Amino acid sequence: MTELGPVTWPPAPMRTERLVLRQSEARDRAAFIELFASPVVGTYLGGPRPRDELERAVPEVPGRRPGVFVIDLDGAMIGTVSLDRRDAERPGHVRPDAAEAEIGYMLLPEAWGLGYATEACAAALDWFADVLPEEPVVLCTQAANTCSMRLAAKLGFTEVERFEEYGAEQWFGVRYPVTPSG
Repeated sequence: MTELGPVTWPPAPMRTERLVLRQSEARDRAAFIELFASPVVGTYLGGPRPRDELERAVPEVPGRRPGVFVIDLDGAMIGTVSLDRRDAERPGHVRPDAAEAEIGYMLLPEAWGLGYATEACAAALDWFADVLPEEPVVLCTQAANTCSMRLAAKLGFTEVERFEEYGAEQWFGVRYPVTPSG
């Protein structure tokens, strides 16, 4: 995995109490299209994309790249969680080389408010901490997205700064690796 570093991809599926984080499969295509076409999901992500455009553009096996996990509940995709390197050209960095790992997530609206995002992101962050233990992880969300900011706090992110991007105020936080005491 060149994007995040020397990591074997894909990892074995990860099981949490209720979920499986796994690599994308062809059966996930409809859920990917639903995620990107949903006006509710797109509220803080630049809006929905036209469904007909997505039907043409989304590959047979979407999201099949290093760093992207499908969030699976009882055999069905309910969302994604991803870890990527933050673009050096964007504002918001905590490392001099501007190469932080950034977590992102999207869930279908019917999966909101049930703790699935917390569970899935915590599992992805634990995996990342195991494979790259010295690396901080950043998270950026619109400041108007109070649910996402609460999730960031639950996951151990602390605010670093706020800035204007994409025509809205952005909240930018970091989660540093836990260093063993002793």
